[in-house]
Amino acid sequence: MDPAKSVAVIGLGAMGIGMARSLLRAGLSVSGYDTNPDALGALEAAGGRAAPSAAEAARGADILVLVVVNAAQVESVLFGAGGAAAALGPGAVVIASPTMAPQEAQDFARRAEEAGLLYLDAPISGGAAKAGAGALTVMGSGSPEAFAAAAPALDAMAETVYRLGDSVGIGSSFKIVNQLLAGVHIAAACEAITFAKSLGLDISRVFDVITKSAGNSWMFENRIPHVLAGDYAPMSAVSIFTKDLGIVSDLGRRQKFPLPVTSAALQLFVMTEAAGMGRDDDSSVARLLAGISGLTLPGMGPEEKD
Repeated sequence: MDPAKSVAVIGLGAMGIGMARSLLRAGLSVSGYDTNPDALGALEAAGGRAAPSAAEAARGADILVLVVVNAAQVESVLFGAGGAAAALGPGAVVIASPTMAPQEAQDFARRAEEAGLLYLDAPISGGAAKAGAGALTVMGSGSPEAFAAAAPALDAMAETVYRLGDSVGIGSSFKIVNQLLAGVHIAAACEAITFAKSLGLDISRVFDVITKSAGNSWMFENRIPHVLAGDYAPMSAVSIFTKDLGIVSDLGRRQKFPLPVTSAALQLFVMTEAAGMGRDDDSSVARLLAGISGLTLPGMGPEEKD
């Protein structure tokens, strides 16, 4: 690893700040930008440099890591007024982590390359804890040159880096399949735990039993503790899956491929967001179902006395 490499991280939310800390721990020089002043303070506390704009964070950086929400934010950060693409030097590499349609990733790569930059299509998975531990999974696609330029950052941020092909868009396609499963599993987990509540079961015991049984999933084990604690502070917001399952649905419609289970899960996230919980943790689907059913889950009001 080359400690002289400098990295800019744009987007310092739950995932981005963990990734920035992992980069710093690896000895890289890290600058960053986020619209949230608290996030900038967290970066400075970790030893990074807080910048007043995305372009200033990117100025002089060898590697730009984008941990923003969607393609529209990638567009704004890279190519909008005062965009970061113009601030990067020739040969710098953009590591783009947001979930987006493959066609969008391909368009960004073309425009980045026209600006003299390398572009790595690099969606991530693993959650905030793994981001902070430098143990993410990266679903990467791009040129060998882009992978080589990105290696110091990838080595610091990820436990597993999949090289899925030389063509940008392949990584995004893999991430879309992952998000289909993740969204469906969250929706199913929330439905199951709320159904258990309707049966009069001790949902803490349900969690203990299911996590040792065949019905368990990574999402059930990761998200249901939020429900049990009544803590819906967003580790991953409802609106993320409204967006991501929407992308899945759009791609399925374009390809004339039926996605009935995805469609049902998408509607649960849309309903939860419509009910005012879009910025809350995605496990809030359980609160939506409880509210519809007249049930009280932890954090929803006076607890039932079972």
